[in-house]
Amino acid sequence: MIKVIVGYRVKVGVDIQPALLKLRSYALTFPGFISAENLVRIDDNTIIAIEYKWDSIKNWQNWENTMVRKKILKEMEGLLREQPRIKIYNIMPSVGWFYTQVF
Repeated sequence: MIKVIVGYRVKVGVDIQPALLKLRSYALTFPGFISAENLVRIDDNTIIAIEYKWDSIKNWQNWENTMVRKKILKEMEGLLREQPRIKIYNIMPSVGWFYTQVF
């Protein structure tokens, strides 16, 4: 399982939420999609991130290369100050971690 964080820097005063909801609604139907969460930075609401969870890197890459995703991103260009930034992470299992009490 992986997490993909896509960061957006939006122009001041624009409403990007409809475009983000559109991206998410299409991703929901795509193989391997698990979940997504939209995040807005508290100290700067022009910085937004979507945190996706996918079952595999392959399924993320398949989604990333779809025409529908590319079309939505093209529609979003006028709302953004720069190109989205994408970071991909493996989820580190916590099995075997244990709590150590500090005295």
